[in-house]
Amino acid sequence: MRAAIVPVTPLQQNCSLIWCTKTMKGAVIDPGGDLPRIKDAIAKAGITLEKVLVTHGHLDHCGNAGVFAKEMGVPIEGPEEADRFWIARLDDDGPRWGMEASSFEPDRWLHHGDKVTVGELELDVVHCPGHTPGHVVFHHAPSQFAVVGDVLFKGSIGRTDFPMSNHQDLIDSITQRLWPLGDDVTFIPGHGPISTFGAERQTNPFVADMALKQ
Repeated sequence: MRAAIVPVTPLQQNCSLIWCTKTMKGAVIDPGGDLPRIKDAIAKAGITLEKVLVTHGHLDHCGNAGVFAKEMGVPIEGPEEADRFWIARLDDDGPRWGMEASSFEPDRWLHHGDKVTVGELELDVVHCPGHTPGHVVFHHAPSQFAVVGDVLFKGSIGRTDFPMSNHQDLIDSITQRLWPLGDDVTFIPGHGPISTFGAERQTNPFVADMALKQ
């Protein structure tokens, strides 16, 4: 498995490109915008795009997902259906933020415990509500790797001041669904640098083990 990060939109969202090195088939996770940049990354990697994956319904993550999937002739998988509320708002949220965004219907809504395939890779779907109610994380156990969207960041956690956000749900998602995956898991967050679950358990002021004990 290989992965690359393509920062997109004025919010510098980490669009991720993952692919199976055996088949050179890949997926784009969260194509929020700047589609020419994403297409260039696909071409440079020499992969065949198989699908689009979406972690959650905010416009910087999926505002251009429908357009991109249609242009590339591939299906969209994710997020969990509780984020239908956010995806339905994309047509209105785009102009509000000065960004291109359009609503879409995923080909497959995902649920906790589902599997998604990319080439011969199989990723586990982990439902992690809190930032949004339908947020999902993609975890590849053999590589000790995850794409976590806006659930967790290096030194921070996702915002919970949006409609349908819930701070306690987010903390529970991180501690009960991400930490058990292992300290050695390297993750790509929705914004900013990569980190590991172990490092965040030691130093993240919001969800470090010591911080939660206090």
